[in-house]
Amino acid sequence: MRRLLSLVWPSLAALSLVAVFGGSLVSAQKPASAGVAAPAPVHGKAAKRLLIRNAMVIYGNAKPAFGPVDILVQDGLIARVGRTPANDPPPDAVIDATGKYVMPGIVDTHSHTAIEGSVNEISLPNTGMVRIRDVIDDEDIDVYRELAGGTTTALMLHGSANPIGGQSQIVKWKWGRPASEWIVQDAPRTIKFALGENPKSSNFRPPPGTPLQYPATREGVEEVIRDAFTHARDYMAKWDEYEARRKRGENPIPPRRDLLMEEMADVLRGKVDVHSHCYRSDEILMLLNLSDELGFKVRELQHVLEGYKVAREIAAHGVGGGTFIDWWGFKFEAIDAIPYNVAMMDRAGVLMSVNSDSDELARRLNFDAAKAMKYGGLSEEEALKLCTLNPAKQLRLDHRIGSIDVGKDADVVIWTGHPFSTYSRVDTTFIEGQVYFDRQKDLEMRKENAKEKVDLLKKEEAEMAKEKKEGKSHASR
Repeated sequence: MRRLLSLVWPSLAALSLVAVFGGSLVSAQKPASAGVAAPAPVHGKAAKRLLIRNAMVIYGNAKPAFGPVDILVQDGLIARVGRTPANDPPPDAVIDATGKYVMPGIVDTHSHTAIEGSVNEISLPNTGMVRIRDVIDDEDIDVYRELAGGTTTALMLHGSANPIGGQSQIVKWKWGRPASEWIVQDAPRTIKFALGENPKSSNFRPPPGTPLQYPATREGVEEVIRDAFTHARDYMAKWDEYEARRKRGENPIPPRRDLLMEEMADVLRGKVDVHSHCYRSDEILMLLNLSDELGFKVRELQHVLEGYKVAREIAAHGVGGGTFIDWWGFKFEAIDAIPYNVAMMDRAGVLMSVNSDSDELARRLNFDAAKAMKYGGLSEEEALKLCTLNPAKQLRLDHRIGSIDVGKDADVVIWTGHPFSTYSRVDTTFIEGQVYFDRQKDLEMRKENAKEKVDLLKKEEAEMAKEKKEGKSHASR
């Protein structure tokens, strides 16, 4: 079996290269026939000027879908949306998108994909010093599968085993590239908080005789958060005193540097956005009151399944919400979840998005967004924003992603039909003008891999038969 895996692995590596460098790009000088994908005209690089022609465009903002129009991508950015002028310089590559839809790349604000090992550093109630960016697994095949569902950007979160977890990381799913290139360099810093059953270990109690890890109650969760910021204020005061003494010409000994307290201090300074796991309305209010008391800002409430009960209070604090449409009852604190939650919170003025918390759901966030039209009556444009522009705003990256507007990153997805239809499939996924998923290439690779698998199994069987025969020969001597 080891021998078989060693032979199969190069094929998987090749798949990543094709996913990055392949593409249904048609030479600008020689258009291909309809439905036939041609290789990219440049080697391993995005076309400097790419024209997507005759597409129905879903903008991802308040505009309704419109088309057919052309989208010009230049140097990884959206350069023009509209008809192509007759005197326009020829592009380097053209895609004929007649009869297809183009929408912004889907943004997922709650992902645990591509995290190497455990997503939780569970040893302390506050592990705000650890960083998800240090454990990104750039070979996780789920990334490729999410690209096949149109997802291009994600917030990689620490788990919810602690009231205060680790530092999260905003990435683009640049499959086949090193993890260092996934990181969105100008993205805000973020940190994961958690309330409820998970941080108090309700569903994973230690064996009998083993002491419980603190906190073991909801009141303990609140105390951990309050204590962290109380200590952070003291830490800031020590450094303020040190700087003041230096300015007076003294030569004081600097305070001991504490990575955890520096992160907590930066939360208080507004340099780090808080994204908090939560379910129950009483805990949501607790966190909002705590943020008022201690002076920090909550950027987004994750899951927030009882948000509809306190939507006005959430809106008054300017806090966003990212949730599931129809997940409920999977644990006791999720028992009051309703599928109308998204629409009710949206109507109350809360910036809402749908997110995954799942490698599988991350491939189908467009369908969760569509369900908001059924459960609550959101318009098509409002529903589309739930997986595009709204999560981009929650990540404070809407100046770069989330809608098809001139000047934004060319993170776009070509669909065979309307993305809210269960019959539609992703044709091509671009990040900054570069192809990272191509369905035609993928189908070709499936055939190649199936054939290679058969050949390898035959080879393995032949080698085993040979070894068996040789073994009998030795035994007869």
